[in-house]
Amino acid sequence: MDYTLIGLVAAVALGLVVTSVATGRRDAERQMRRLALVERKLDEVLDHLGIEVPEPHLERVEALVAQGRTVQAVRVYREATGADLREAKEAVDRLGGRD
Repeated sequence: MDYTLIGLVAAVALGLVVTSVATGRRDAERQMRRLALVERKLDEVLDHLGIEVPEPHLERVEALVAQGRTVQAVRVYREATGADLREAKEAVDRLGGRD
């Protein structure tokens, strides 16, 4: 068996996998940018119309904030809402009266 041929096939397969992963990552990043743009536009429309969207009622997060357990409150908020770290920290700070 020719090991050069096996090496070549393995290199081509690896190249295809790397290309596929890179393409998937680019697509995901593009979708995240588009989603962020849509969210900003929606926020502008809501502001323009004077509509306030209340924070989700999160009793566990509020209890953790009251106990001074901010890090745990941020983690629970992220799990409950799917928010990123910055958004969750800002929301928890608002709940704690810090702005």
